[in-house]
Amino acid sequence: MEEHALNDRNELRDGLAAGVLAYILWGLLTIYWKTLQAFPPFELIGWRIVSSFLILGVLAVLNGRVRSIARAAFSPPLAPRIAAAALLVAVNWSSYVWAVSNDHVIETALGYFMAPLLTMWLGVAVLKERLNSAQRTTIGLAGIAVITLSAGYGRVPFLALLIAASWALYGLFKRQVPMSSLESLTAEMLWLVAPAIGLAVAQSSRANSVTAMADGLHLTLVVLAGPVTVVPLWMFGRAAKRVPLTVLGPLQYSVPTINFLLGWLAYGEDLDTTKIIGFGFVWVALVVLGVDTYRRGVRRSVSSTAPYRR
Repeated sequence: MEEHALNDRNELRDGLAAGVLAYILWGLLTIYWKTLQAFPPFELIGWRIVSSFLILGVLAVLNGRVRSIARAAFSPPLAPRIAAAALLVAVNWSSYVWAVSNDHVIETALGYFMAPLLTMWLGVAVLKERLNSAQRTTIGLAGIAVITLSAGYGRVPFLALLIAASWALYGLFKRQVPMSSLESLTAEMLWLVAPAIGLAVAQSSRANSVTAMADGLHLTLVVLAGPVTVVPLWMFGRAAKRVPLTVLGPLQYSVPTINFLLGWLAYGEDLDTTKIIGFGFVWVALVVLGVDTYRRGVRRSVSSTAPYRR
């Protein structure tokens, strides 16, 4: 019994470490893309997809999963869902990298802060889930935040909304694909790799392209676009199997928090009072959502263990 409990603690500790490291790496990706700011963002996305495809393809070969992944990617009923997920992840990656390259890091943070709120709204609109009072409050606060931030930016924060919408929709389609995170991403890359090669080749004719002006360091960084995509996802997969979602879930906010701090403190992006107030509404909404989710998780846990109490 004691040995089993010790193994459980070790599994939890290892999973939590993997989860924390995955989220930190995701947050630090902003620095990685900022280092490549001189190159066309869509060319970088092309190479990211190609590099990710090569690494994921090798993993699929080593695990003997090539046929099953290819069959799922291009055969009903999963093919349309995987194709939609592929399109959405391409939109999300592209909007994020473009935003970082064009000095909108704080707006990317807003997008990823808002994504869980939009995911909840999709649950109502698409899956016909019912909202409780706390969830309705969070949606109202998110709406106020968008209006406030629109005033602060002098425009609707389209980049943030695009990042949030593409990520929330991506999660919706991923839920409908019964594959591991790495395998489903491999299937998505099968849809994207050919257009990505075409995109990278087309962008290579530009004067500031990777092929035209990258030195050894920058070429190495571009080649590493695949590993920096796959490694955090692999770590997150390990964490998800070992750590309760009530613990792992709040860690997701470390990514936009890192982006927010980088945009504000490292890259000197403008953050006036109106924007701070707008972010404040988002943060309050996330606190309300987090507390509500935690309470419901505790109630489910108590309910499930009640019959075994003495």
